[in-house]
Amino acid sequence: MEVNTNPRASQIQAEAAFQTSQQTVTSVRFRFVPGEWRPPIWVRVLPALENIFYGANLSNILAAHKVVALDILAWLPYGIFHFGGPAVCAIFIFVFGPPTSTAVFAKAFGYMNLIGVCIQLVFPCSPPWYENMYGLAPANYKIPGSPAGLARIDKLFGVDLYTSTFTASPMVFGAFPSLHAGNATIEALFMSHIFPKFRPLFIIYTLWLWWATMYLQHHYAVDLVGGSMLAGVVFHFVKSRFLPRRQLDKTFRWDYDYIEVGDSPSEYGYDLATFDGAFQADSDEWTVGSSSSFSSGSMSPTEETPAVWGEERAHIS
Repeated sequence: MEVNTNPRASQIQAEAAFQTSQQTVTSVRFRFVPGEWRPPIWVRVLPALENIFYGANLSNILAAHKVVALDILAWLPYGIFHFGGPAVCAIFIFVFGPPTSTAVFAKAFGYMNLIGVCIQLVFPCSPPWYENMYGLAPANYKIPGSPAGLARIDKLFGVDLYTSTFTASPMVFGAFPSLHAGNATIEALFMSHIFPKFRPLFIIYTLWLWWATMYLQHHYAVDLVGGSMLAGVVFHFVKSRFLPRRQLDKTFRWDYDYIEVGDSPSEYGYDLATFDGAFQADSDEWTVGSSSSFSSGSMSPTEETPAVWGEERAHIS
C-alpha cells in the first residue's frame, strides 16, 4: 500500500516550523521594546506560591547538594534532550502513528510554545537563580540572564556554551510557565497516544526533566505545573478535534485504509474522516471500513475534501 502526499505537504511542514519559530522571533523583538512600555517584573509571586503550595522552595532544596554526577544527570534532559526531543518524537509519530498525526503534533507543539511565550511576555516572573543572586529586590529589564547550574557544565567541559547563551538571552524573566516542562509533557502525551504501553517511561522522562529544571535553578515547581497544564490543555483540545485515533491492528502509518478523528467512541461516538481530517457524519461502526462509500454514507479515503486545520491531503491506492 502506498501513500502519496499532496504537493502541499512541504508547505504544511514549513508552516508548522514557522509557527514554532515565532516564540523566538517574538521574544527577540520584545527585547527592543523600551523598558517603560513593558509590564512590571514579578519577583515575589512565584516564591510566595511555592511556599503556599509546597511549604518551601523546592528548587533550593534540590540544588542544596551539588555533585558532578547530578550535574550531568540534570544537563542531559535540560540541555540536550529538550532540543532534540521534538524531532525524535516527530519521526516516531510519522512512522508508527496514523496519517496526519505528525502535522497535528507539529502544530500543537508550535501553538503551545507561542501561547507560552505570550504569557511570559505579559506576566514576566523571575526564576530561582534571581532570588539566589539578588534576593527579592525589584528587577528591571537591564539585568542580564544567568546560566545558573548550567555554568557548572561549561566549566566541566571547558566550553562557553550555556554561559554566553543565557547571559544574552532576550527572555530573562520568562520563568512562568516553564516551556521545558510544557514541551516534555506534550511530547509524552503524544507518544503515549501512539505507544500506550510505554506511558510509564514517558512519565518518568517528564519527571526527570522537572527535577532537572529545579536542580539547575531555572524554574520553580509552580512553573513546571503551569507549563504541563498548558501542554495538557493543548493536547486534549487537538485530540478531541484533529488527532487520529490509533487502530490496534495497525503498526505503521502505511497500514491505514482510513482514519478516525476525535475522542474515543465509547464516550462520544465517532465518525470516519478522510486523510484530510474532514469529518464524515452519520457513519456507524457497522459500516466502518466498508468498500462502498455510497452504501455506508462515509467518504472513501480517495475522495477530495477540504483540509481541516491545515492537514495534508493524502490518497491511498
